[in-house]
Amino acid sequence: MGARIRVGASLSGELADGDSVSVSGACLTVAARSDGAFEADVMNQTLSLTTLGALEPGAAVNLESALRAGEPLGGHFVQGHVDATGEVLASSQDGFSRRVRIAVPAELGRYVVEHGSVAVDGVSLTVAAVADGWLEVALIPETLDRTTLGNLGEGSSVNLEMDLIARYAERLVQGFAGPERNER
Repeated sequence: MGARIRVGASLSGELADGDSVSVSGACLTVAARSDGAFEADVMNQTLSLTTLGALEPGAAVNLESALRAGEPLGGHFVQGHVDATGEVLASSQDGFSRRVRIAVPAELGRYVVEHGSVAVDGVSLTVAAVADGWLEVALIPETLDRTTLGNLGEGSSVNLEMDLIARYAERLVQGFAGPERNER
């Protein structure tokens, strides 16, 4: 069946019906707008593959409207296509920043490289460290203050979107590996 969510945000005044907007990293389509809020329909697949299905009324979310041609790109390419959820394994202060370690599903680990890009709940971040089964990001005060990432603690679930360029590079390289390599 799915669900319809309503998000109160000043951003809603800039949106039109049919516009795309990222809600904690999941790309949704604006279905209606009124009274400083927008509504979007969320299909069952999105509810089951992201953290959106666990949202409670009044929960804070990260929002970002779609990039428009000619606008500056301030980060990496984030599509709002959540690859998986991850669990926060640890969170600790590191000077004025906070380091957050997140479990990464084994099948996605190959897309994570140190100093590469990852989106966590829709926020474009640089990978500070990586090992089998996890990645770590360092969050500066600005990110902690302006996003929901400042509220993350051990056990929190987050939406993960792996680097798009890494996925395309893998796909292109597979074409040179021969037919036996492409049969997975």
